[in-house]
This record gives sequence, C-alpha cells and structure tokens, in this order.
Amino acid sequence: MRKKEGFQGQKAVVIPRKIIADQCAGHPVISNLYVTDIGYYPRAKYHYRERLHGIDQYIFIYCLEGRGTVSIKKNTYEVEGGEFFIVPANVAHSYMADADHPWTIYWIHFKGKSAAAITDLFMGRYNGYKGFRHYDERMLQLFDEIYQHLERGYSMDHLVYSNMCLQHFLGSFLYPKNDSDTKELGQHNIAIDFMNRHLDRMLTVEEMAGSVNLSTSHFTYLFKTKTGFTPIEYLNHLKVQKACQYLLFTDLRVKEIAYELGIEDQSYFSRLFTKVMGVSPNEYRERRSG
Repeated sequence: MRKKEGFQGQKAVVIPRKIIADQCAGHPVISNLYVTDIGYYPRAKYHYRERLHGIDQYIFIYCLEGRGTVSIKKNTYEVEGGEFFIVPANVAHSYMADADHPWTIYWIHFKGKSAAAITDLFMGRYNGYKGFRHYDERMLQLFDEIYQHLERGYSMDHLVYSNMCLQHFLGSFLYPKNDSDTKELGQHNIAIDFMNRHLDRMLTVEEMAGSVNLSTSHFTYLFKTKTGFTPIEYLNHLKVQKACQYLLFTDLRVKEIAYELGIEDQSYFSRLFTKVMGVSPNEYRERRSG
C-alpha cells in the first residue's frame, strides 16, 4: 500500500498557481525565493512519492523522527530523525517512509531566481543531497510562522512575510548557529572567536593555527575554504570593523585607535582602513557624523 497523502494529523497549504504567477514570481522582494507548497506529515505510514521527470519546484524535507528512503538521480539515501534532504527542480526522484518506523516530516516546495543557487549551497556544504541538523526548536517555529501566515490567505502582507521567513528557515540549515556537526567547522569558529578576543594584538597565522591545534598550512587552507578569506585578511576585516565602532562611538584619535588595535604605525593603519572601507578613517568619521 502506498499513499501520497491522507495521514492523520497532516496539514498542507498549496498556493494557487495564479497567486504565485501574479504576486510572487515578479515581486521585487520575494521573487528570488518563495513557497509554492508547504506541509507536515506525522508518522506518515505508507507515504510514497515518485516523479520520473521531477517537478518544476525545489523540494526540502526535514525528518523529525522515524525513517525513510530517498532516491535522487542515481543516489539513494537512508533518512532518519534529524536529517533532511533537498531535491533540485526537474530531477527524477522518489521517496518513501519506512514501513516499520514511518517518518514524521516537514516539507516545503519552493521556487525563485535564487532557488538553484541555494540548492547548490546545500549540496556543496553537505557534499550531496542529504544533511544533518541538530534539533533546534527555533527552526520549527520558523516553519510554523511560514505555514500559519500562508494558511491565513494570500494578502501581500502574508506572502511577503512568510517568504522572507523562508530564507531564514533554509539559512538555519545551511548555517546553524551552534554548529558542531564537524570538528573542522568547530575549529574555524573557534579561530574567529580567538581573533575577536585579541584584536589588540598583531596576531600571526601561527598563533591562530595554534589556537585550534592545526598546522599553519592546514589551518590556512581550512579557513579560506570556510570563509573565502585568508586568516590575516579576516583578522584585518575584524580590526577595521572595530575601528569603525571607535570612530563612531568614541572621541579617540586615529593614532589612538590604531594603538587599541595593536597597530603602532598610524600610516599603515590608515592604508588598511582605506583599502577595506574605501575612505580614510577621518573621512569615515566625518561622513557618518555629518
């Protein structure tokens, strides 16, 4: 026995396609990413869907508990509580609940100009279509926010608010606030904390690598892979960010600010600030206080 839907306690909202075409697809705020369908299936015994040619929407499914199986192209994954998967548009796929321990799932279909890029981010971050996310009540609260506003109808207020929440919801899976799923990702965050605690010093890469017990070469590679910047570039950005706060909220002179950031050469500090911000420290202070 197989069922697409019809599970006790289920809920779902399917946005009328005319509403999507008229009010979402061309909207200046939400056209990049918007919900087309959303739902929740508790203990979905016999749940099964197969789409030989895919659909023109992207699919995100989070498994709260239970188990299931998903096949995307030629990849097959076992999915358990705490795991999720994402299905690109127009790609053959199927998924089904485990017969003995059927899954409870939260699911969203979405489209938009950024949908493909966001899916690529997921695949790059998790090296495939499936990932794991530690349970966080806030992410399900976000899901409920989206669902409840769409359930109340399709006024522009409801559509804009719910679809702005969608970006936050997907972002909470891409960039968990307290992500300790991998050792290396934890090391990257620890290094940034170390930088922030020592903005008053000219840290070396060796010191930063030592804070997470990595070799300098591996740390530099890991850090740039995660952030897009070398450790020194990132540290300089943090120093300039702190300098902006000093310029805005204190009366410290530029030379004194440089000293607070562990930079003895005021000329070097001014060049660094100008390179990052596009204006000199004094110009920045004058523009922001004018």
